[in-house]
Amino acid sequence: MKIVSVRLAFLTLGLSLASLSFAEKADQDKPVILEAEKVSVNDVKQIYDLNGQVLLIKGSIIVTGEDGHIAVDSQGYEFVDVVGTPEAIASFRQRREGLADEFMQGRGAQVTYDAKTEFLTLTGDASLKRLLNMQMLDQLKGWKIEYDDVKQYYHVTPPKDAKPDDLPLARAILSPRRKATLEK
Repeated sequence: MKIVSVRLAFLTLGLSLASLSFAEKADQDKPVILEAEKVSVNDVKQIYDLNGQVLLIKGSIIVTGEDGHIAVDSQGYEFVDVVGTPEAIASFRQRREGLADEFMQGRGAQVTYDAKTEFLTLTGDASLKRLLNMQMLDQLKGWKIEYDDVKQYYHVTPPKDAKPDDLPLARAILSPRRKATLEK
């Protein structure tokens, strides 16, 4: 029984990052570029629905998938929800503030990003990487990955119906912070 509880504790992995980089602040002032097979725009409510081969670009942010929904709040912040298909999963990529070539890159069945809180959620066979000069620094895999860019926090959780025999369902490879921040 102790082995199961230790494994379950690992699955709710929360890792605090000591890096000084945050999401690219200039992204907020960039226009949104939307591409899809079908785009429905409600300019009054600031709601956009996209169907088929979705591509959203806003500054350094690139989101892809099969279907998407974007809502813009009164302050101009986007809430993005994009789903993929088994053949074309949803993806997210954003340059980080600070180091010139540092990116967060993730994939999953669903990508949700709140630009106001800088909170990213990847669901369904999800993976998230932090890259510097195209070299992987951190990599997470799991059913659901949450990443809070403001607090520099990762959280990986299993599906609700996970059984002890299914473990481990979460995995993290993390580079040492001292080395990663000294190689500027």
